Amino acid sequence: MINVECIMEFNDHPLIDLQFSVNGMSQRIVLPLPLYVSKFFAPTDMNSQDFFSRWKQLEKPEQESQQIFKARFPIDTETIKAKLIGFGMSLLQNVDPNPENFVCAGIIKAGSLQMGTLLRLEPNRQAQMFRLTVRSSRAHISNYLTEILLDQF
Repeated sequence: MINVECIMEFNDHPLIDLQFSVNGMSQRIVLPLPLYVSKFFAPTDMNSQDFFSRWKQLEKPEQESQQIFKARFPIDTETIKAKLIGFGMSLLQNVDPNPENFVCAGIIKAGSLQMGTLLRLEPNRQAQMFRLTVRSSRAHISNYLTEILLDQF
């Protein structure tokens, strides 16, 4: 069993360096761990006013990542909810004025650093497309999380 603690933000998979000996022969294996920074989310609940107030605070261009993309899978509300919850953020109900949209909030905890992150996923069922917007207090985290999520929908 391996216990992993996030001590700083990361974009690439962390590596584990195993060194051991077999029959007196030294061995070394370096393996990437299948971890994403999203593993360290703490879900955060908030109401509509708090969400959009925080959303506006994260308005610098480098704090936002947005992609419009074709749906890879059928747009099914329950499946989307399950994927977003599985990602580690809180799925916030009755926050967005458009009931078709999904909004989420979470804090990535990394040592003494906390990275607030908000997400908005807007489906267009007729065009079978999505607009995904991620805003974070750390610039490259928004881009990284967007890249991870693009293949999920």
